Amino acid sequence: MDTRRPVVVTGQQIGAGWTPALSVVKALAALSAAKVLGGEAVYWLADEDHDRLEVASTVLFAGDRLLRRRFRFEAPEGTATGWLPWTNAHQQEAEQFWGPLPRPDRPTLRDHVLALGKPLRFRGLHFFSPTERALRDAVQAELERWRSLDLESKLLQQAARLEAEGVAFLLDPREQSAWFSLAPTSGLRRRLERGQPCPPGCWLSPGAALRPLMQSLLIPATHVVLGPAERAYWRLTEPLWNLVGLTPPTIIPRPSAFVLPRGLRLAPSQLEALRAGYWEAFVQDHPPLPSQALAAQPDPAWGAALGNRFRQELARARQRLLRLDRRLYRNQVADLLGEDPERLRQRLFPFGKPQERVLPGALWLKDEALLDRLLAALDRGESPVMVEAT
Repeated sequence: MDTRRPVVVTGQQIGAGWTPALSVVKALAALSAAKVLGGEAVYWLADEDHDRLEVASTVLFAGDRLLRRRFRFEAPEGTATGWLPWTNAHQQEAEQFWGPLPRPDRPTLRDHVLALGKPLRFRGLHFFSPTERALRDAVQAELERWRSLDLESKLLQQAARLEAEGVAFLLDPREQSAWFSLAPTSGLRRRLERGQPCPPGCWLSPGAALRPLMQSLLIPATHVVLGPAERAYWRLTEPLWNLVGLTPPTIIPRPSAFVLPRGLRLAPSQLEALRAGYWEAFVQDHPPLPSQALAAQPDPAWGAALGNRFRQELARARQRLLRLDRRLYRNQVADLLGEDPERLRQRLFPFGKPQERVLPGALWLKDEALLDRLLAALDRGESPVMVEAT
């Protein structure tokens, strides 16, 4: 890595099968930005986090159905993700889900992620692990100096300011610890209360709110690719950069990406309509709707009581016919797109979320032609990125 040139950094907590797929989008966005800037792209493997549930959870396809699945790791609670074992049993289980996969060089979850990420490395991405012993031993004294600055108080003050401005942030420093201890041999990560010394032989490990600072301490980042939630919690560090003597990098918002079925064309404006099931947005002309067939009014000769009863029955019938209206629109959209829109919605927004937040990135990493199309779309500046599946 040539640090005399711009350095674009992104990253994600490592997860089984590169779940979620937005990790792949972030990596490609960093490569695209580095190309424009004439610099290097670096992927930060957040392998000292210890959110076991997040890294172990993924999904798999059973025909057209998408099922949730969770890998099980035999390691004590609080073990950082880079130390979680990736055994032959894990490899076989993963290949049952997603087909043949490259085998890791070493039996750890970190190395599983590195093995899957080889197509990104071939495209110029550098992988960086903050848990390499030589690197962490070298910065331990600087992290201890940071802790002596009482950065926790500044985080709490900034959180209060942002809250007063109406800014929402998912990471609340009033609830989450700013510092942990990390045992380099076992990978056990333990919360440190304010004033509690770091145990001998352990590294200081910044919490998520302070991670931006350590990232720039270890990598000369000039730019960072961040998603919306990350951009929100990075604001917590705004008062801290000068205190620790670092310059904050320029933030590049992460784009969103969708992989569409082959032959399908969608306008970006149609994505939200598809997510909401608003089929009417796709149809300009339509035949008379079933609900419009009931336009009759009660005859005054019937009297007020019978007339009111007639209106009530008519309203109930219209409610049932509105379901036929929706079916008519759905059939028209299916003819227009060549695919049932409800099934398409489930593919692009599984469980009601964009597919990049749910699908494992392994499915995209195995398809090098797809990676090239995603990267080319990012180079063109498309937003959101929409490419066809191979």
